[in-house]
Amino acid sequence: MKEFSWELFEQMPVIGIMRNIPQQHIPTIADIFQRSGLTNLEITMNSESATETISSLVKLYKGSLNIGAGTVCTIDDLEKALKAGAQFIVTPIINKKVIKACVSQNVPIFPGAFTPTEIYKAWKLGASIVKVFPATAVGPGYIKEVLGPLNHIKLAPTGGINPDNFTDHFKAGAKAVGIGSHLFPKNILESEDWVKLEEIYNALTAKYKAYIGDK
Repeated sequence: MKEFSWELFEQMPVIGIMRNIPQQHIPTIADIFQRSGLTNLEITMNSESATETISSLVKLYKGSLNIGAGTVCTIDDLEKALKAGAQFIVTPIINKKVIKACVSQNVPIFPGAFTPTEIYKAWKLGASIVKVFPATAVGPGYIKEVLGPLNHIKLAPTGGINPDNFTDHFKAGAKAVGIGSHLFPKNILESEDWVKLEEIYNALTAKYKAYIGDK
């Protein structure tokens, strides 16, 4: 298995979450994604042909994209994802066995948690970064508040994050963000407007670089 690259991850700490994207569009989207300077792509395990997609993307983009598996809820999900070559694992929940298995195999694991207690528990179990989900319910202010007492924990808010508000979460102290449907707009995919999709991705990478430059 090609190893996960933290260097790539930190270069552009935005995780694009692909869920039920039409199979025929995935190669084109991945190409635009990588070309635009985005570096982390998550395929959810409840998508059609998820393992095949992960496997093909890992082979195609080894060294230029981190390809991960999302919506990993069980050890069975994890085994399938790792067998397919997933380089990082994302869960919507805390499953102690899944987290421990990833830690023992040195696979980055981003488990989902919501309350300060859950966030702390996920971190103590060995989370690489804790995915705060659903972030749409609370916004960047919540991230800032949680990091008051838990400033040693790395957080990646997910849910409701979009190209307009994602830097607000970085300003609040997040180390990464997960963005789903806003990076794969249904109307753009249906119309196959790849020029527009590239504009969205280029604008997002430019906004992040501007944010880093202003710090």
